[in-house]
Amino acid sequence: MEKIIAQNKKARHDFFVEEVLEAGISLSGTEVKSIRGGKVSLKDSFASVRDGEIFVHGMHISPYEQGNIFNKDPLRVRKLLMHKREINRLHSEVMRDGYTLIPLDLHWSGANVKLSLGLCKGKKLYDKRETAAKRDAVRNMDRALKERQA
Repeated sequence: MEKIIAQNKKARHDFFVEEVLEAGISLSGTEVKSIRGGKVSLKDSFASVRDGEIFVHGMHISPYEQGNIFNKDPLRVRKLLMHKREINRLHSEVMRDGYTLIPLDLHWSGANVKLSLGLCKGKKLYDKRETAAKRDAVRNMDRALKERQA
């Protein structure tokens, strides 16, 4: 059973999610304690592949309040843990035009913290409007159906 710690709600609004992968994340002890308290934000975060390794940038984990000198920088670059062949495949996908790696959510998998990573393609403004129009149309149909049944 997976318990979601934090979600990047803006990711699905700004991007088409083509594929979702799960990766482990390298954290320090005080960061894990801060995550247990829910003090993490994925807003404006992204992942990049460099030298055969994958890193997440812009993920904010607040310093642990009862921590000491071992607290890490809240916005430091963190290494993701994936198999080498997955990283190489993702690197070749990201090199294609318009694709990027976006963290979708942070969750517990047993005692481990995992990051759901989406291979995404950016939405244009008209795509966002189209998505909103579809959502509103479905909402209006459901509302009309509910009124008709009552």
